[in-house]
Amino acid sequence: MINMMKRNYKLLLLVLLLAFASCSFTTKKFEDPNKDKLLIQLITYVLEQGHFNPQDVNDSFSQEVFNDYLEQLDPFKRYFYASDIREFEAYKLQLDDQINAYDISFFNLTHDRLLKRIAESKGIYSEVLSEPFDFTVAEEFSTDYEKLEYANSKKEMKERWRTQLKFSTIANYDDLLSDQENAKKQNLPAKEFSETNEKSIVDKSHKELEVDAREVTKRSLDELYDFIDDRQRKDWFSVYINAIVEEFDPHTFYFAPEDKDRFDVAMSGNFEGIGARLQKRMDAIMVNEIISGGPAWRQNELEVGDQIMKVRQEDEDEATNIVGMRLDDAIKFIKGPKGTDVTLTLKKVDGTLEDITITRDIVELEETYAKSSTVIKDDKKFGVINLPKFYVDFEDYNKRNAASDIKLEIERLKAEGVEGLVLDLRNNGGGSLQTVVDMGGLFIDEGPIVQVKTAGEPKEVLKDRDKSIVWDGPLVILVNELSASASEILAAAMQDYKRAIVIGSKQTYGKGTVQNVLDLNRMVRQNSNGDMGALKFTTQKFYRINGGSTQLEGVKSDVVVPDRYSYIDIGEKDQENPLEWDKIDAVDYNLWGSYYDYDTTIAKSKERMSNNEQLKLIDANAQWVKKIRDREVYSLNYEDYKKALESNEEESKRFEKLSNYKTNLTFQSLPYEMRLMDKDSVLKEKRQRWHVNLSKDVYIEEALNVLNDLKMTYEIKKVASSVKN
Repeated sequence: MINMMKRNYKLLLLVLLLAFASCSFTTKKFEDPNKDKLLIQLITYVLEQGHFNPQDVNDSFSQEVFNDYLEQLDPFKRYFYASDIREFEAYKLQLDDQINAYDISFFNLTHDRLLKRIAESKGIYSEVLSEPFDFTVAEEFSTDYEKLEYANSKKEMKERWRTQLKFSTIANYDDLLSDQENAKKQNLPAKEFSETNEKSIVDKSHKELEVDAREVTKRSLDELYDFIDDRQRKDWFSVYINAIVEEFDPHTFYFAPEDKDRFDVAMSGNFEGIGARLQKRMDAIMVNEIISGGPAWRQNELEVGDQIMKVRQEDEDEATNIVGMRLDDAIKFIKGPKGTDVTLTLKKVDGTLEDITITRDIVELEETYAKSSTVIKDDKKFGVINLPKFYVDFEDYNKRNAASDIKLEIERLKAEGVEGLVLDLRNNGGGSLQTVVDMGGLFIDEGPIVQVKTAGEPKEVLKDRDKSIVWDGPLVILVNELSASASEILAAAMQDYKRAIVIGSKQTYGKGTVQNVLDLNRMVRQNSNGDMGALKFTTQKFYRINGGSTQLEGVKSDVVVPDRYSYIDIGEKDQENPLEWDKIDAVDYNLWGSYYDYDTTIAKSKERMSNNEQLKLIDANAQWVKKIRDREVYSLNYEDYKKALESNEEESKRFEKLSNYKTNLTFQSLPYEMRLMDKDSVLKEKRQRWHVNLSKDVYIEEALNVLNDLKMTYEIKKVASSVKN
């Protein structure tokens, strides 16, 4: 705890020094009345002084900012012309000089030109969509926009829009045709596309459906452009600022004032919505986390990796297309008052399209807390603890936190007579560093847990100094590609001590860095420019006790098992500008002394996994998902387009039995929760859902097999040792 207080003190000192520096020369250095220039001054100063790995703002840096900024402004290359880019390229190696001089002339040029090109594009897409598409023509469309050259003429630009809009429209056409055919098969009312949105049995010709499909595409674009028109200059300037700061690393980010407000709300613990965290990648709004216990979690159809294509409110007949929309704007459609329904059109991880309806509710973060269950395996009782996050009350560490909760759950499980423990850290994105240190101490007598390095300072070794051990029995830790940060520290420490067997993905996420959020308003005295927003920036790096960083490489499982994310680019190594992996000196630590034979147990588990038919099917499914996601060329001939869809649907059927997998294991809540469930039906539903999922979980099944094997090796080695003595 003392080391942690020291670390926090150093970070606080940095902030105070920055604030003091600003107060001491605000009127001299930070007095520019132009808010944009002032913002660049503040941010470059903070990053130069406080970032873990300050960048040389040179020609190379300039070139990267140039490329990334233009890609963010025009990812589909349907606004700027080649002539615009040639004009912009005069600044390609000058942005470093402009940044250092707080010069924003490049931004001004690109911003003015972008607004002009966006205005021109309205006429282009309206003209293209005024004419019918011929879906019998044999032509293809590529989504590999990186290889696409900028248009040289208005004719080329119109053709680019034509193919992109035809690609959107053919999907709408297929939706309308499928809806009509399904309605006729089931004798149900089908939606007739009309101004009055009346519902009736319809039998439209393909020609009429093509007209409707084009109108759907146009309406979506009109809505998108309404949002674009609402964007102010400061919104576009935030894009430029983030193109600069994200060159430092993927976790350094500028929050404009409105974004900072939303960030604060997200951290406050509850909000009304569907209970999912989203991120934007290129044009896609992606689901990157399902909040346990929330509406989406209870509905049980939305998954990490899904793309949200359209959003429809309960009182509307037509959905809003959010492809290409800003993340903040898309979220406005998805969030909403408690009790209202929202229908999402999803592109699933496997490439199929699906509509799901979720009833919004207040999303509480209660389910970020640890929970446990007992289970019988081969006449032995084992315990399973799920930890979604390393939580803590930052105002008072002695209040509820992940480490104290895990300790309590272990003690409760011990009272039930469990002989082994599974700690499930899958999808755990991290959290408080202090809780990791304290939690590691529950499983060892004392010793180092993690090393922390701050730029320009000696490394700091965070140790468990409590000699008491809460759990000295067999321990398995489950991880996957979404286990990050604090999860990786705990798994790495237990692996280095040979205290636990780690089962899961080839490697975990690979985030070995720490970020802090600085309110930029604290940097400016007598500010007349309004709210300056905030900057999240990387200040420290984690290292294992063996000296290796968890950055990029994450933690490599002792027993590697495939999952649906095995071949998807989802980790730190797949982000832009990640900090590099490196190594520092190891610290002194003693391997866990016990009678458990880890090497033999790991070998047996690997052999079991290599022959497991469910895992073979999971791996085949993961490879198929990768193939679907990597597809870049699509036919714009409807017959070929439909054949490809049907082929995908047919191929996906062989993976349907994945969801039918079931073990003969029965899980049971602890007595204290059973009493709570008598009064809390929501808690009862949550635990029942969890137990059903556990009973279908091949990874939990194997974790219990490993615990059983560890118990067996313990008995054998203990007997052998007794005979020897």
